Amino acid sequence: MRSGKRGCVLKNNREAELLLIKEIMKHKHDPYNFVRFVFSWGEGELAGKKIREWQKKVLIEIGEKLKAGSVTVMEAIRYAIASGHGIGKSALVAWIILWAISTFEDAKGVVTANTETQLKTKTWAELAKWHRLSINKHWFQFTATAIFSTDKDHEKTWRIDMVPWSERNTEAFAGLHNEGKRVILIFDEASAIPDIIWEVAEGALTDENTEIIWAAFGNPTRNTGRFKECFGRFRHRWACSQIDSRTVEGTNKAQINQWEEDYGVDSDFFKVRVRGMFPNASLKQFISIEDVDAAYGKHLREEQYSFAPKIISVDPAWEGDDEIVIGLRQGLYFKILRTFPKNDNDIQVANIVANYEDQEKADAVFIDMGYGTGIVSAGKTIGRNWQLVSFAEKSGDLGCLNKRAEMWKLTRDWLKEGGAIPADPILHADLVGPETISRLDGKLLLESKKDMKRRGLASPNRADALCLTFAHPVSSKYKKHKLEFASNDFDPFASLRS
Repeated sequence: MRSGKRGCVLKNNREAELLLIKEIMKHKHDPYNFVRFVFSWGEGELAGKKIREWQKKVLIEIGEKLKAGSVTVMEAIRYAIASGHGIGKSALVAWIILWAISTFEDAKGVVTANTETQLKTKTWAELAKWHRLSINKHWFQFTATAIFSTDKDHEKTWRIDMVPWSERNTEAFAGLHNEGKRVILIFDEASAIPDIIWEVAEGALTDENTEIIWAAFGNPTRNTGRFKECFGRFRHRWACSQIDSRTVEGTNKAQINQWEEDYGVDSDFFKVRVRGMFPNASLKQFISIEDVDAAYGKHLREEQYSFAPKIISVDPAWEGDDEIVIGLRQGLYFKILRTFPKNDNDIQVANIVANYEDQEKADAVFIDMGYGTGIVSAGKTIGRNWQLVSFAEKSGDLGCLNKRAEMWKLTRDWLKEGGAIPADPILHADLVGPETISRLDGKLLLESKKDMKRRGLASPNRADALCLTFAHPVSSKYKKHKLEFASNDFDPFASLRS
């Protein structure tokens, strides 16, 4: 009954169906050979595809643990896998789910992730693909929120549900009981799932004589929390693996090499996104990796914020290896319009900025005073009224020492409120780079660009371009709505609430 004979397996062919059931049930405690059996490896969509070695290792280990004896609450199979990008994590999640539900009658489970978007567009979408490719797909109904038995007598008891987590609604996790049968719980991108969800889930897994498989996967974006503790104080409870993307066949080695050159093998960026290691972020880090990751590559349509002012920012290059950055923010949406090497021709740069101002119908243009004075002067000769911003000027926020601290603080708040940035690793690194400097008066002060360079970090020009968009209040020239704020009481989201 391997792939070459799949055509003989017909839903309405009772003999073939009974044979299929018999073959699949041979893999009740053998997820690796289940995955080998139910998919047409080497054919169609899977031409040239194969199970990766790290995936094989996990599947075999799960099977060995099941074969070793009964799995109760004290002996539950708990897998925590921290990994870099592109290793095939979502595929493994889908295989484990399909194996768990296919080889045990009335198996139940819950799948959740760090965000509903991740759950729907990545985790559940991958499961949909592999369900479609499986030889026994007719056994289960697949919907936007669940996969369950097509047998009407079992659709309530033989199922796995997709459940977005909520700190205010934990019933779905608290009710995960299935005594005498099989329970599976999957946490995807587990680093950002709150501790309360872990605690409720753990308390629910108390059924005796029940096969319990709890697997947590994700990029190790946070150096605190329960996912991190799976590799620390709870490591005696969990089988832990940290998968380095460099060691996995089929990953984008060219991109990985670029990241290594740009950030260094010991940088937090490289540790998290390639080596599958938790970051060593200093307690002084001002913007967290978690907040930037939440905004990273988020898809928001510009028209969603058509009521909001458009603000163009220009962060000129400070030194020879820096870049000029032109950015645009409208509401919760930000994008980089252009970057180019240091250019001392202020008239040429001014013309580029003016073209973007006209093209975007921008409501304001803010330019860093550091090296932007000439650009603003050149702009005046062509009828532009751009505003210089001094990062060193007095802040309108009494808790900030200067304008730079104020703008970065507002940027951090904007990210927490749901801001979206492009999938730009340089911008990501810029935002998480600066650290705070302790002061006796408690005012917020960020380290200078020079201090960052002493630590081996690049000047955060792209992040500064985003921060510049919060420099001053802006009213729309073209619309009735005003997006932003009183100068000493900055609320960048005021119009969103009106």
